[in-house]
Amino acid sequence: MTIKTTTHLNFRGQARAALEFYQSVFGGQLAAVTYADAHAVQRPEEANQIMWGQVAAENGFRIMAYDVPAAQPWDAGIIPLFVSIRGTDATELTGLWEKLSPGATPLVPLAKSAWSPLYGMLKDRFGITWVLDIEVAYPG
Repeated sequence: MTIKTTTHLNFRGQARAALEFYQSVFGGQLAAVTYADAHAVQRPEEANQIMWGQVAAENGFRIMAYDVPAAQPWDAGIIPLFVSIRGTDATELTGLWEKLSPGATPLVPLAKSAWSPLYGMLKDRFGITWVLDIEVAYPG
């Protein structure tokens, strides 16, 4: 059996904007189903919010997101999760960092670290924390 994991992000009214932004960074196809599309509208003002959405790229990048309905509790928290992007090409990783950076808060500048030739962490304009690094073999 083969399985894959996909990071699933939860928003309150920002899922479409976040998915469109991540598609602009990573490429791929954006798919989105609104609450109206699914005939699952609880409040009229939420009809066009995302009930299910994802960006899937040929390079293997995949992320999902939805808008938590107002009837359900939701708290974005301080750092509810990290999305980790590990790669082998410093130029490609640097390009992704630059595309994620507009409106972001750098937490660790993209640079050489003790464990990787390139590592950085930022919180994007949607409050999602991204960790980007060059994957190296674990020596232990």
